[in-house]
Amino acid sequence: VQLVESGGKLVRTGDSLRLSCAVSGRPLLSYAMAWFRRPPGKEREFVAAIRWSGDNTRYADSVKGRFTIAKDNAESAVVLEMNSLKLDDTAVYYCAADSAGWRMLPTTSRDYDFWGQGTQVTVSS
Repeated sequence: VQLVESGGKLVRTGDSLRLSCAVSGRPLLSYAMAWFRRPPGKEREFVAAIRWSGDNTRYADSVKGRFTIAKDNAESAVVLEMNSLKLDDTAVYYCAADSAGWRMLPTTSRDYDFWGQGTQVTVSS
């Protein structure tokens, strides 16, 4: 499985932004797909996850109600719609895949075995 993120850029607080993770290599429907982020000077943290089948989603409390993760079947991608962006959302955003298939949308980065290269999102005031 190969993952390639895109869509990161400089935005202002309150803006919206859409990140996309192009997925290739025929992932199984059981794969968990997730977005993580690494804020400046901090550890990588979980943002959101979805089953590749398109059902079941999970969000970090910090983004619940503002971010939406979804599968784009037409593009074979996982998208992250981000609304009401805050300064604290500034980070490098990574797409990840868990090929184990049995875990319930894990929030721990070590459970994911495929990673993209990341895309920078910067939110300014």
